[in-house]
Amino acid sequence: MTIRVRGLRAISPSSADLEDAPIRHLDTIQGSSQPLAAAVSVVAADSTAPVVVEKSLRIALLGYRSQPHGGGQGVYLRYLSKALVEAGHSVDVISGPPYPHLDPRVRLIELPSLDLFENGLLSLRPRHLRSMTNILEWSSKLTGGFAEPYTFGRRAVKFLKAHGREYDLIHDNQSLSYGMLQIQDMGLPLVTTVHHPITSDLRIALNAARNAWERLLIRRWHSFLYMQKKVVRQLHNIVTVSDCSRQDIARDFGLQPAGISLVHNGIDTEVFRPMPGIARNPMRLMATCSADAPLKGLRYLLRAYASLLAEFPELELLVVSKPQPGGKTEKLLARLGIADRVQFVSGISTQQMVDYYAQAAIAVVPSVYEGFGLPAGEAMACGVPVVSTDGGALPEVVGDAGLIVATKDTEALAGAIGRLLRDPQQREALGLRGQQRIDQSFCWDVCAGQMTDYYRKVIADANR
Repeated sequence: MTIRVRGLRAISPSSADLEDAPIRHLDTIQGSSQPLAAAVSVVAADSTAPVVVEKSLRIALLGYRSQPHGGGQGVYLRYLSKALVEAGHSVDVISGPPYPHLDPRVRLIELPSLDLFENGLLSLRPRHLRSMTNILEWSSKLTGGFAEPYTFGRRAVKFLKAHGREYDLIHDNQSLSYGMLQIQDMGLPLVTTVHHPITSDLRIALNAARNAWERLLIRRWHSFLYMQKKVVRQLHNIVTVSDCSRQDIARDFGLQPAGISLVHNGIDTEVFRPMPGIARNPMRLMATCSADAPLKGLRYLLRAYASLLAEFPELELLVVSKPQPGGKTEKLLARLGIADRVQFVSGISTQQMVDYYAQAAIAVVPSVYEGFGLPAGEAMACGVPVVSTDGGALPEVVGDAGLIVATKDTEALAGAIGRLLRDPQQREALGLRGQQRIDQSFCWDVCAGQMTDYYRKVIADANR
């Protein structure tokens, strides 16, 4: 196995996984072998008053799977780490596969797993059986479970037992694994982001299930929730990304809302921005959502799109996603007779995403629930008028800068889209208003500053 630190390579003997492998962590990558100094007091040349310069922090961000196109958690790790280094901090991202796409100034420390969703159950080899973590990961997948948060926690504990004191603070990105309680018990300041309670995903998936067998499989897949509910009640420092999520987490996990801190997500407005050189297609809709996830509500948009074709026969729909072959989305496309009208794109770069936004007349967010709503925020930052449902925290993000309709209401969704298609002036006004709203209230600079203040409070409390 090879353990890679961005820009460097540390070789260990072939082994099953990080739990069993010797680890070399290279803490001099930035040219300094000295520990971070404590806060420094300097005296200005023209003043007798000391000016306290707060030290930069060394932060470890943890993610059990962090590829940005796999979901909002990967986007969060990517942009939070970038914003923190731009604020002057040192950041390592410690992640399982699929690995994140990071700013070059952020170090990536890979914790390899079996990655069975990519490699399949038949990828197991005899060498893997030397690791109990691998055995647990494989047997869970074999029986329809999802053990990655749990097994990532085991690997993270192994790594941080050796290297945890190199960091001022550990920040877990919603693994909510038993390992996080071990890290907390080690005396390491620990912060956990909970984007939203996965109990919401479970309820929506169960409601969308067609039979008892599907419901059984869904419950088995979500069995990790037992662990997460138990862990979250014992964590000392929980932060979430919207007030809606704070209320939902408190309700579903039995916590007090006042005990959950709030730092809104940010949008990278240097990347997600209008592209004046690209012409908008007045007959193109765009959506960014997991095609077969009931939570994302694509089926309601597809039905709305099919109904709009009668009035707007030239209307296009571009979906940034990849439907499962033979899955529910493909079957619905066939039933609606629009399989050849909807374009799906996946595996694209961020710049390609921005270019697609620049070409779109309207961005649609049909989600049943969002803990924050990054697709809405990114579209608004690009100056695209948004039609959104009121699912979860979406109204917090969209505000009065878009059209908001009820979740699961195909007719209302089609009506709002049609209204904007008929009114180019309103599209232009909403696009401008949305861009201004993101610039003023939802940028990563603001997020990084608020998160740093929160980190310092957690560290101070831990040192009392």
